[in-house]
Amino acid sequence: MTLVPVFDGHNDALGRLWCAEGDPVARFARDEGHINVPQMAAGGFRGGFFALYSPEKRAPFDFSAFSVADLEIPLPPMLEEGAALTAAIGQAGIAHKLAAAGHLNICTTADAVRSGLTEGPPVCLLHLEGADCIGPDLLALDTLYALGLRSLGIVWSRPTIFGHGVPFRHNHDGDTGPGLTADGKRLVARCLELGMVIDTSHLTMKGFWDVAEAGAPLVATHSNACAISNNARNLTDMQLRAIGASGGMVGLNFATVFLSDAGWKSGQAGIDDCLRQLDHMVEVTGETCVGLGSDFDGAPLPEGISGAGDLPDLIAAMKRYGFDAPLIDRLCHGNWLSFLDRNLAAPT
Repeated sequence: MTLVPVFDGHNDALGRLWCAEGDPVARFARDEGHINVPQMAAGGFRGGFFALYSPEKRAPFDFSAFSVADLEIPLPPMLEEGAALTAAIGQAGIAHKLAAAGHLNICTTADAVRSGLTEGPPVCLLHLEGADCIGPDLLALDTLYALGLRSLGIVWSRPTIFGHGVPFRHNHDGDTGPGLTADGKRLVARCLELGMVIDTSHLTMKGFWDVAEAGAPLVATHSNACAISNNARNLTDMQLRAIGASGGMVGLNFATVFLSDAGWKSGQAGIDDCLRQLDHMVEVTGETCVGLGSDFDGAPLPEGISGAGDLPDLIAAMKRYGFDAPLIDRLCHGNWLSFLDRNLAAPT
């Protein structure tokens, strides 16, 4: 069977490996977690955005919090900059160890991403999920850029000196707090100078519109539609239309709690819920601005998808749903590649 190659908007494999400690190369080589060498090969996973995420404590990821009856979790406090930098540098180091072992190919240009889709190890585009580790002088940004960072999310779901994240809250859109700070607007400007992707996932609605005002193409690497599941982590139709108008991208988040109302209440969802989200986002945003943003290794997955190895089952479901082959190719890799062709630039 010929596999449809997948380029994915978000995963937390590096954070999983850093929190688990031990030998990350050995862990990544075996079938452990959602993203690893055998799972990528089985599912046609040819690359994506690999997140550097700073947790409150260095401990194995635990998804049990997503299975409680009440997920109304308040925003955690701001994370100390030094602790966040330790995590980000450590995870970047793991990425480079995996590249040295031949398991990943760290890419910093659109041409390298495109060629890596069909040959060599799967592509790793380094992404910072939350700029907690960057100070107001922005020097850590330039350091991470030198290590290969090409994408940045201003916040995770907690505040930074740059902006505010949304809480985990249902029956509410992302209009939950202030927009970007003055430092946040400087951070966005510097990212644009460097030709980096700016990710609005986890950002408040006001922050989203501040990024739009800065002239950046609007990207939400792992976010769904409020129209299907009204959740602060999801996007309104107005936001989805703005993403399409800016030539940006939105990536389908597989997390059960963001796929449907029932998923929020029970922690359970299915592939059909993924398809309903995709269908709506394509209708509102446009066929050329939607892709996948799985959140592998960072969230509970829908029934039928236990890891990257099950991506062919999602693609088969797309076919049954009525998506034609050209649209499936765009959703699985083509739209992300075209976006990067347009926007992953050399520093100005």
